[in-house]
Amino acid sequence: MDGTPRPPASPAQALTAMDHLIAAHLIGQQEMARRLGLTVTDLTCFGFVLQAGPDLLTAGDLAALAQVTTGAVTGILNRLERAGYVTRRPDPTDRRRVRVAAVPAAVSRVEAAYGGHYERLMTLFADYTPAELATITDWFTRATALAHESRAELSTEESG
Repeated sequence: MDGTPRPPASPAQALTAMDHLIAAHLIGQQEMARRLGLTVTDLTCFGFVLQAGPDLLTAGDLAALAQVTTGAVTGILNRLERAGYVTRRPDPTDRRRVRVAAVPAAVSRVEAAYGGHYERLMTLFADYTPAELATITDWFTRATALAHESRAELSTEESG
């Protein structure tokens, strides 16, 4: 914690800062995907597989998370499998479904690629108290829920 007092900020300033973060993140994701030989959508889907951990996702789960059709997720999984990022395993409870598992070597590659960025973020987090981190975490969680709501509204408007 650096103890530096932070000046008050308005909601407009916070939105501007958020927009800058999102833009930097999108550009960074494009570059990261390129370096890893993937598309941004493929990298995003691999991220969902990683987040699921040992609770392997089905192709349908992945389609829902990525907001793509099951046909599109088949293409994504084909590319990820060819590139050595995932394997498909039979679902033990339903022979018609497959589960998606991350390949350990690919996990190591991605962790190494993101390592420096996450180290810098951990250093940044050290500037904040646990209470401030709780506020930051709450804000990100609630803003993510709002982003999902906005996306759902756009989908409803488009289909309506």
